[in-house]
Amino acid sequence: MSTLREVLETHVRDGSVPGAVGLVARGDRVDVQAVGSVDADGSAPMAPDSIFRIASVTKPITAAAAMMLVEDGRIALDDPVTPWLPELRAPMVVRTPGSPLDDVVPAARPLTVLDLLTFRAGYGFPSDFSLPAVAPLFSELKQAPPRPRAVPAPADWMAKLSRIPLLHQPGEAWLYNTCSDILGVLIARASGKPLPEFLAERLFEPLGMDDTGFEVPAHKLHRFTSYYRTGEAGELELADAPDGQWSSMPDFPSAAGGLVSTARDWYAFGRMLLAGGTAGDRALLTRASVRQMTTDHLTAAQRKASGLFTEGQGWGFGGSVDVEKTDPWNVPGRYGWVGGTGTTAHIIPATGTVAIMLSQVEMAGPKPPGTMRDFWRYVAGE
Repeated sequence: MSTLREVLETHVRDGSVPGAVGLVARGDRVDVQAVGSVDADGSAPMAPDSIFRIASVTKPITAAAAMMLVEDGRIALDDPVTPWLPELRAPMVVRTPGSPLDDVVPAARPLTVLDLLTFRAGYGFPSDFSLPAVAPLFSELKQAPPRPRAVPAPADWMAKLSRIPLLHQPGEAWLYNTCSDILGVLIARASGKPLPEFLAERLFEPLGMDDTGFEVPAHKLHRFTSYYRTGEAGELELADAPDGQWSSMPDFPSAAGGLVSTARDWYAFGRMLLAGGTAGDRALLTRASVRQMTTDHLTAAQRKASGLFTEGQGWGFGGSVDVEKTDPWNVPGRYGWVGGTGTTAHIIPATGTVAIMLSQVEMAGPKPPGTMRDFWRYVAGE
């Protein structure tokens, strides 16, 4: 069987990625490997503490923050969101998914906190990106590969959102991404603190996640990897340099995909989930909240319709939940997600495993690339 280093080095040698960091922890045994370079020029070797744009691997962290507010009694899962998001007091829904933006009907019921956590509020990406109600998510809300400086501040963003009709009635369908960003605004307003401050106080500082946040300070830029996309001829094109989009705090801290982090930091978060919400002698979440986060909440029909993203698996709060073994790496209860910047992080409660792989090349679409699949095979012992 190949080692973790060998699995990662295969993809550096074939030019898929300039470098990568992998972490696999089983109980107290932790294997961390850094291979390749921080950029395509090979200016410095990748290191275990290299900082990456983790993109949608942000989503489970956002869900945990929301559950903290539930435990605080600030919000409840069945609460309508309108006390904190008045912009959504009277949402409209396109008559059919393919209807034009002006062919709408009123939402059958208010949007709830649970709708946002399970991605069933009616906002987000379906498998068919050509539907008319999808276009404004790109043009108005900048729901695309993360570009922090391109997104308007929360008040303006919510005003734009309020003018976009829902694609489905609340609770009807699973749709990707947008609900996490809405949830981030709700967390800030319900807590009375900016999202970066709330996450730092309630999660990052207690867990020792010192390198996780929405910006990379100047004294850490030397550890920040460059970010690439693949050009038409297969070459790597620079999408963002260390002193680019994440070098200052954005106006809109994206709860869907705006964080930077390290493998060790996300491991601290994953280990807390495996421990039922505790870190050392401190309880950050109750075991019941973690169970809700890591339990599938979708119907069979919703799982099937979300297959472009979830490959038929379930969805908890902010992350996928394996419900059946369709690939070698699937384990019932496996929870986590992937990031469009080339990142993946999961916990496997059945085996007490945390598995994280961070790279810096943008995914070409929702289907996870070979780097991730080979990493998952390794974790599964294949």
